[in-house]
Amino acid sequence: MKISVIGVGYLGAVHAASMAELGHDVIGLDVDARRIDLLSAGEAPFHEPGFTEILRRGLDAGRLRFTTDYAELADAEVHFLSLGTPQRADGFGADLTALHAAAGSLAEVLPARAGRPTLVVGKSTVPAGTARGLADRLERLEGVRVMWNPEFLREGFAVKDTLDPDRLVYGVRDPDGADTEIAMLDEVYAGILERDVERLVMGFETAELVKVSANAFLATKISFINAIAELCEATGADVTDISRALGMDDRIGSKFLRAGVGFGGGCLPKDIRAFIASAEDLGAGQALGFLREVDAVNQRRRVRVVELAREMLGPVRGRRITVLGAAFKPDSDDVRDSPALEVASRLTSAGAHVTVTDPEALANAARRFEGMTTVADTTEALRGAELVLLLTEWREYRELDPVATAQLVAAPRIVDGRGVLSPRDWREAGWEFRALGRPDAPAADTASAPELALS
Repeated sequence: MKISVIGVGYLGAVHAASMAELGHDVIGLDVDARRIDLLSAGEAPFHEPGFTEILRRGLDAGRLRFTTDYAELADAEVHFLSLGTPQRADGFGADLTALHAAAGSLAEVLPARAGRPTLVVGKSTVPAGTARGLADRLERLEGVRVMWNPEFLREGFAVKDTLDPDRLVYGVRDPDGADTEIAMLDEVYAGILERDVERLVMGFETAELVKVSANAFLATKISFINAIAELCEATGADVTDISRALGMDDRIGSKFLRAGVGFGGGCLPKDIRAFIASAEDLGAGQALGFLREVDAVNQRRRVRVVELAREMLGPVRGRRITVLGAAFKPDSDDVRDSPALEVASRLTSAGAHVTVTDPEALANAARRFEGMTTVADTTEALRGAELVLLLTEWREYRELDPVATAQLVAAPRIVDGRGVLSPRDWREAGWEFRALGRPDAPAADTASAPELALS
């Protein structure tokens, strides 16, 4: 099929390359000419495992190209809208400016296709009611049908999650009268559906709420275990043991139960805030009031890391602190709402000499925080540090040798902000070891098991 993807940021670029990987003829559009130039040259504008390979395969096969000109989209059968919906500057709500602008520009080039339908498919995360409003607007054009097809991608696993999803959600105006558009989207995803991936068809508003509900639930689960970590710090209990015991209950499950410095990125924080705002606009704000505390718990964990630094160092002014990690999660260069960078910024503002290192995200970090000291090499970043904060759980940080690392730093002090290190190993190597929600005194070794990972 001939497919367009409008908006080739993180979500859209992965989707466009993945659709080409499935054998479709795909054109991606963006108003950012530099991004289009990079993608056209086979260069990824962000770090995502596996993306560069499918991007270049699509380009080399002639199935994938990119443009800034809406006129080049006119003959596509299916148009995906993959625009960002960031938090509004004046409140919690989602900013739909880019989405509405793209829909308007697309409407100007949509032709009547000789009796054949044209399908417009939204993928952006939006408040309930957005899809119906766009459908009312676009379906006035001859042959145009609108669907909503939310994504459930995890950064670091986006290619896999696109090509091998655990479910496909189709939002339509009338689930009982949408055979034409469902058949068209089934054709797009034929290579996925043949592997018996579950396909769920539902109304517009239900599909929109599935996406934000999923993110809100995951955020709640993370903040729940971090709230328990606060109690553990008050009682001397160990949140890691609690997480492991809870995770063995199949009603609860182990994923997203690792206590730490909390969640960040371009999705969970802004999506739960937009969900709150949307509920209030609908007169149902009380239903989601608990999400305000979910957000608050998440923010408190960042402050708690700064407090731990002060407990270990005393006044931080003039002290040398190394932060391991800038991205909000490993296997990504995304620094939006990064807990690691917020902690680094708070300590810098307090007068500490903070050095930040990360395998992939330093360029993005430097753009967001001008003047931040960044060092790409982990060994150099650690040299002479009086305190180390592990705040993004990249593999190379999880696998640091505590004995060898002690030879690099000025004083062996570390805060494990992600619950991924063995307290016993680090303490036996002479380190003063602190972690969120874990006893300060040496105890049995209960380092987090892999099944407690966030992804």
